[in-house]
Amino acid sequence: MNEFLAKFGPILLKGTLDTLYMTFVSTFFAYLLGLPCGVLLTTTKKGGIHPAPRFNAIFGWFINIMRSLPFLILMIFIIPATRFIVGKAIGATAGIVPLVVAAVPFIARMVETSLEEVDHGVIEAARCMGATNLQIIMRALLVESIPSLLRGLSISTITILGYTAITGTIGAGGLGDIAYRFGYQRYETNVMYATIVLLIVLVSAIQAFCNLLARRADKRNR
Repeated sequence: MNEFLAKFGPILLKGTLDTLYMTFVSTFFAYLLGLPCGVLLTTTKKGGIHPAPRFNAIFGWFINIMRSLPFLILMIFIIPATRFIVGKAIGATAGIVPLVVAAVPFIARMVETSLEEVDHGVIEAARCMGATNLQIIMRALLVESIPSLLRGLSISTITILGYTAITGTIGAGGLGDIAYRFGYQRYETNVMYATIVLLIVLVSAIQAFCNLLARRADKRNR
């Protein structure tokens, strides 16, 4: 064990940090873009607070197309865009670009589902008090759906974490890259098992943390 840690410990530590960096930065930017998209999908549909059926159909169609693209194909397809945005196509920072692009439509649908769970009576009450559409979104829809959004955050973050393993195949670094280089190319099975254990620990920690936040935000638990 000591020999294994001395030889591969620094590599696994760097891989873990790269994975966390890609996961959390990608999640942040994906929600920065995906949250407004989810709000648009919810508010512009028939029966929404600002119905625009034609826009909703077109925008929803675009979101579905983006969701249907396999991540590996998407990642390779946007390499020129990645190089243009961050100046390179390899490394952890470069891996963030395809992760964000892949996660935005997924998060948009997650947000849409969370917002649709809000009791319509809350929206009507806000409207009766003279709230504008923006106020309804900010103070009714988003506030009431916080527990559901936090549970969706755990799913989204863990999904992005899983995608980081695939970015390793194009040199983005992280635990996926280590598992591929050492576990597959060099037959160092112990290294591959170590990356699996680390990923399980990360997933469990993210899930537990988001569940804790969701329970504390849920009014029913107060």
